[in-house]
Amino acid sequence: MNLTEQVLVQHLERLQLRYVLSHYAAVAEQAARESWTHGRFLEHLVAGEAARRDEARVARRVKAAHLPGIKTLDGFDWSWPKTINRAQVQQLFRLQFLPQHGNVILLGGVGVGKTHLAIALAHTACLQGHTALFISAVDIVNALAAAQATGGIKRELTRLLKPTLLIID
Repeated sequence: MNLTEQVLVQHLERLQLRYVLSHYAAVAEQAARESWTHGRFLEHLVAGEAARRDEARVARRVKAAHLPGIKTLDGFDWSWPKTINRAQVQQLFRLQFLPQHGNVILLGGVGVGKTHLAIALAHTACLQGHTALFISAVDIVNALAAAQATGGIKRELTRLLKPTLLIID
């Protein structure tokens, strides 16, 4: 590695441009073979870096949401329950209620898919750039009781109310 490449690597590491750092050599070879313009070469590297950062942001939001697994609307069994309003549920996944700070209640018997839809809704919110938190009602009560005992009730309420979407199971 020559001095120029060493300096480039140092700068890329300092700027935390991980995609560019790991791909610039291969992309440079491809660009040379295919006679890319400088602009196309740079666009390719920057697009890769942007995609890597977007994926990392989504992964951080999903992790912070404390989802018990990943569920999607596509994975929902629409054959059960028989009376579910599919169009209304699909409209819900457009997340238009979030800017108005609206509430959604999924009500039904045991085993009809409320938790699946709630997890999928939180996952969809994370994918679309929103923060979410999935927590059980029992965990909320326990966390608030513990916070009250230690004088941290305000901090705990702030933590619970900070996400754009709060899912209480």
